[in-house]
Amino acid sequence: MTHTTQQLIVGLHERSYPIDIGPELLHRTPLFQQLPQQLLLVTNATVDALYGDRVRQALQHHTVVTHCIADSEQAKGIDTYAAVLDTLIQHSFNRDCAVLALGGGVVGDLAGFVAATYQRGVAFYQIPTTLLAQVDSSVGGKTAINHPGGKNLIGAFYQPRAVLIDTTCLASLPQRDYVCGLAEIIKYGIIADRDFFTWLEQQAPALMARDPQALQTAIQRSCAIKAAIVAADEREQSTRALLNLGHTFGHAIEAEFSPRWKHGEAVAAGIMIAATLMMQQGRLAAEEQQRIEQLLQQFQLPTRAPEMSFERWQTLMQRDKKVQAGTVRFVVPTAIGHAQLEPWSDWQAIRQAIVSMSCANPMTR
Repeated sequence: MTHTTQQLIVGLHERSYPIDIGPELLHRTPLFQQLPQQLLLVTNATVDALYGDRVRQALQHHTVVTHCIADSEQAKGIDTYAAVLDTLIQHSFNRDCAVLALGGGVVGDLAGFVAATYQRGVAFYQIPTTLLAQVDSSVGGKTAINHPGGKNLIGAFYQPRAVLIDTTCLASLPQRDYVCGLAEIIKYGIIADRDFFTWLEQQAPALMARDPQALQTAIQRSCAIKAAIVAADEREQSTRALLNLGHTFGHAIEAEFSPRWKHGEAVAAGIMIAATLMMQQGRLAAEEQQRIEQLLQQFQLPTRAPEMSFERWQTLMQRDKKVQAGTVRFVVPTAIGHAQLEPWSDWQAIRQAIVSMSCANPMTR
């Protein structure tokens, strides 16, 4: 195999960091030679069985302690967070240590928040192994744990020192998890890059077949879009909120139907509700809404939300972090390649969009 590594930089002045993207990086990255002596590897049992020994072998000259968490969204809670801190304290980790996140979004979010808060902040590195984490959660420094009252309510902005994306890891990813990552990739085309969206339409068969070249291109472009947005608005005061297209609706679905619904599936349904809302308002062309729906369908993602009372939708969406002064703000697409953040008080219009994009059996493909 020809090893081709691409590197992007997330430009945050003295806190800038690289994103390395390529195959077989766990075998050959120079990053591992630059890490501090004390390392905590946070992962789960599934990923550890696949890649843990490979990483520990590459780090054989370091002191590595591994902490495995459960392989579920439910693991991203206060009890697990406390257990990881217990491991750091029990092994006398000092402020010169580093936390390595090896896994998907749950592992990365949790490990990042541990790193942000242990001894007021220690070094943190992301090694994402799922497509969704590679193109979204590993980049940008959002770290968090869940609370029974809502998703990601406890967290911090805390940037990693580097992100290492080994595209070879995607070969072991279950199909359902793989297509969940494609939902986030589609999101980037909708909010920021019409040409990229067209390329995704053209390359859909190759991406569904996990063609290595198409995958690396899709990951690189997605990370480049996110890196530029993060560099311009690190703490989500303005444009970074666009990365939440579909997420206000999607998080409501997750809160009510997890673990039956995965994050990427909920986001896909949320994107369709947002697009339909704009179409019904005459602000998104019907053919553009149809292109979004067709691409989601090509990637075997749900385009309809599960049925839920509108009162429940309202309750869950009003917990969203984009709520300001009691008003829910939604990211809405006005064209493929352009989206904006808007406050919405017209609940009747939102109800209409949700009802038209909901059905009793939305996961039937």
